Amino acid sequence: MALCLPFPVVVLHGESSGTGTPPGVSGSAGSEYALREYAGQLARSLDDRTLAAQTILTGIDGKGVLEEPVKALLKQVPAGGILLFKYNLSVEKSRVAPFLAAAAEAAAVRGTLAAVTIPPFIAADHEGGNVHRFGEGVGRFSAPAVYWEMAVGRGWDIALEYVESTARRSGREIRSLGLTMNLAPVAEPLTQENRAFLGNRSYGPNPVFVERAAAAFVRGMEAAGISCVVKHFPGNTGADPHKDAVTLYADGEELDRMIAPMTALIRSGIPALMVSHVLVPSRDSARIASLSPLIIGTWLREELGFTGIILADDFSMGAVAAFAPSPEDAAVDALNAGVDMVMAWPGNLTEVHAAILQALGEGRLPRERLEEAAERILYEKMRRGLIKTEHGGNG
Repeated sequence: MALCLPFPVVVLHGESSGTGTPPGVSGSAGSEYALREYAGQLARSLDDRTLAAQTILTGIDGKGVLEEPVKALLKQVPAGGILLFKYNLSVEKSRVAPFLAAAAEAAAVRGTLAAVTIPPFIAADHEGGNVHRFGEGVGRFSAPAVYWEMAVGRGWDIALEYVESTARRSGREIRSLGLTMNLAPVAEPLTQENRAFLGNRSYGPNPVFVERAAAAFVRGMEAAGISCVVKHFPGNTGADPHKDAVTLYADGEELDRMIAPMTALIRSGIPALMVSHVLVPSRDSARIASLSPLIIGTWLREELGFTGIILADDFSMGAVAAFAPSPEDAAVDALNAGVDMVMAWPGNLTEVHAAILQALGEGRLPRERLEEAAERILYEKMRRGLIKTEHGGNG
């Protein structure tokens, strides 16, 4: 693979610093605790419809323009996050910001606590290389594998500096366009087993470099006001989960080595983590990671101490079919297992939302579980300065 230096990124004005706080919350020492307390109060104050919607990250129809049916759908189900793909964003750069602003406005809701407005996260997979959702005019940067090649050829320090500076420049650009969440980086070391699936999306075979590169990427994006979602816990195999069931047979020390980069990133305080649809028999022989209380609650929360947002990968993937009758059932099961945010598509957004509300009403999904999930989501929105007072600004 030829070494490719990062593509220069144009930085526009107006990006958020991501340091705002809600009304009545100090930005001084102890503000994290105060923010979490406020986020909890806000979550508990939400009605069921809004609370359930906050736990959904949905795709939308439309390419550069928010059509009225999409606007109406987002007002009906004000999802906590909107996920954009290439079919949404492969337009002239000048059309992206108005499109994303319209989507954010449509899904925003007014909370009763201090009359704050709660906007959605605006998210995309912006990993670099082939995982680039935008059209012409938005800067591209190299695939993660290129930085491992750079580390081998020119030294780790140079490569890591490039990772962080490129992520910061690119983060500023996408933040200026309206994105606030990046479903990246991939923090899985490349192995013979997962190479066929991950390819150049991994930062290479050395777990220590993968951890440091992923951390540098997160720092760069954080500096630009972007929340990163590290993925995919606990890992992948060579099988494509979009098509087939995936089983990870690693256990003990081998499994610990696989997740070592993510373990280190969890200790560093990353805001969000995506769990995959892989079956890990050594941890739970009956349920895939995204539906497993043993993996999410016991392993991720209790043993590894992760306190941020846990997202589940797309439930329309083939790897889910054997474990849940439908994506709607999978969403409810995932929330019960400890996932905080589940994915939906425009075609099943209302069904996923209705399934969560039905489970809530029937007592199959405790309200406390949804409040806990929403608290993490709202906390991150507050930390990013996305939740503002009715008078505008960050309070």
